[in-house]
This record gives sequence, structure tokens and C-alpha cells, in this order.
Amino acid sequence: MSRINEAVHEIHHLDAMALREGRINRIHPLSKLLVTVWYITFTMSFPVYEPGGIFGMILYPAVTMRAGGISAVRSIRKLKPVLLLVCAVGIANPFFDRAVLFRAGPLPVTGGMISMATLMLKGAFAVLASYLLILTTSMESICYALRLLHVPKIMVTMVLLIYRYVIVLLKEAERISQAYSMRAPDQKGIHYRAWGTLLGQLMLRSIDRAQTVYESMLLRGFDGSFRLSKKQKMDRRSAVYLAGWLGIVVLLRYVSVFKLAGSLLE
Repeated sequence: MSRINEAVHEIHHLDAMALREGRINRIHPLSKLLVTVWYITFTMSFPVYEPGGIFGMILYPAVTMRAGGISAVRSIRKLKPVLLLVCAVGIANPFFDRAVLFRAGPLPVTGGMISMATLMLKGAFAVLASYLLILTTSMESICYALRLLHVPKIMVTMVLLIYRYVIVLLKEAERISQAYSMRAPDQKGIHYRAWGTLLGQLMLRSIDRAQTVYESMLLRGFDGSFRLSKKQKMDRRSAVYLAGWLGIVVLLRYVSVFKLAGSLLE
């Protein structure tokens, strides 16, 4: 299976997971969206020289995976390219911040090492929380929640259309790649000299396809906004989920779980 087909398969997997009838899936999308934004905001607010407290923030993704029947190993494997990119953000810190804060036996621990670990954890938790939101909530429901928050209609519609038709773009790129490989069967990959021509072809085909899709949408009565086929009301369970996680995230931010557990065990 080519990488493009793997990407298409992964998008279909996300849609299938979001449409399941699980406990997390039945929570109102506005509650899940607000909890995710709240969680990412407080995760990013940790000081760079306090990595101990941020470990407690793993509670939210761990509970969500458990309640939603989501495989942690598969999630990490699918997010590996993004996680590696996020972790690379702070990889240069040990070279610039060499002040020794303490020693772990014979090993000196510098401020750059601490800040690098903190930045990596922040990025990993933020990416994982966003992935879990998409995995448990359909894109239509997320866009519906954004409209409830009065996000401009044009922005919400653009997000929804991009998500819906990214598969069409990927399949078009797959057809171009297959046509190229049939004309150069002994060549591995696409030669860099052909990149510009093929990208131009992809852009022209995308423009033609976009015009066709837009005309089809107009014929079906599209007026610039989307309508959710099944609107969900905020029930008591969703309200409790929202209030509970908002409080837990604040508690995890200002109370070090591991220090508290250590003091209780002493």
C-alpha cells in the first residue's frame, strides 16, 4: 500500500472511529471541544523548568483512551511523524542553556535538558489531545460546536470542505503518481526534475475538480453554510463531563500529583 493510500485509509479510520456509539462519542461535541482547548491551554502554561508537574497531565488522554476503547500503541504509531517534529522543537536547548541545575549521580542535569523535556511533553500532550478529539468526534460535529461558539461561518465552512475533499486531492495525486510510475517502471519514486510539472498538473486538476464540486453544491441548494443532519442537545452527562474535566485540569496544573503521592506515602 502506497503512502497516499495509507493516508486515505487513516482518514476513513478516523471517520469510522468518530461515528461509533461509545461513551465518549455520545458526549456533546461542544463539551469535548472546550475540554480539549482548556487542556491544551493549561498544558502549555507550565514553566519550562518544572517538568515534574506536567507528567500529571497524562491523566486526560489516558482516561479518554480507556473510556473510548482507543489503542494507545496505535495512536502513538500513527502520530509518530508529528510527535518527532514536535519533539525537534526543543532539541537545541541543551546546547544553548548549559547551566547545571542539579546532578543525577555523576550526570549533570542542565537547564537546557529540563526545558527540552518540558517542551517535548507539552507538544506531545497537545498533539495527542487534538488527535483524541478528532478520533471521538466527527468533523461535522466539531464544526457544529465551532458555530455554537460563534466562530465565523466562512471559516467553519472552509475547515469542513477542506477535510471532506482532502481525500479527493490525495486520490488525484495517487493517479498522477501511478501514471508516472507506468512511464518510468525502473525508476524508484519521482525524479526531482518532474516535481514542478506534476505539482502544476495537480493544481490544474484540483481547480477543475473544485469548480465541478462547487457547481454541484449550488445545484443542491448550498448557500454558504452547512447543516448538521442530527443536532445533539447538551444533556446532563455532557455538562458533568465538561465541568469535571475543567476542574481536574486546573487541579493538575496547580497541584503536583507525583509530589502529593510521594508525601502521602512517606
